[in-house]
Amino acid sequence: MPIDAAQELVALKRILLKNSVRFGSFTLVSGQKSDIYVDGKLTTCSAEAMPLVGRAFLQKMEARGWLPDAVGGLTLGADPIAFAIARESVDSGRRVNAFVVRKEAKKHGMQRFIEGLEDTQGLKVVILDDVCTTGGSTAQAIERAAEAGMVILGAICLVDREMGAGDLLRKQFACDLERIFTLSELRAG
Repeated sequence: MPIDAAQELVALKRILLKNSVRFGSFTLVSGQKSDIYVDGKLTTCSAEAMPLVGRAFLQKMEARGWLPDAVGGLTLGADPIAFAIARESVDSGRRVNAFVVRKEAKKHGMQRFIEGLEDTQGLKVVILDDVCTTGGSTAQAIERAAEAGMVILGAICLVDREMGAGDLLRKQFACDLERIFTLSELRAG
């Protein structure tokens, strides 16, 4: 990893710790209890973090050899990440489009789950999420993308809470889950 990429990860971690990580007593979407909560959107929606987020995810995809045509995931956690990647890809020399996976199909018009792309058949994609716990949201996005004819190269989250998401995606979809940070790394500061 180039020195500036390593420095950017340190800066992104600093922003994440400042904006998104809270200690206390929390109930997670999965229903599990935790003494730490990560609201990834407080980082991924911030102007200073967006370019760092986009480049970190692009570097992770490059390291894995994943060359997607588009990136996206279940709204709302994945949206700012997908948009940051799309924007930063313009400068990387290989454009990657963004898409949004709705939680429910649109009730009017074309009644689609996937927004932002006209033709999805055979499109190579990477599924995104801000925080992965058990992997339910990411699994739902993978299912919708596969139903739309997309080829899933893998999945990446900003923070992996290390509570089974990777195992679920591997077992259910034979899909690898990468992460930018683990919860253990954030706990360590």
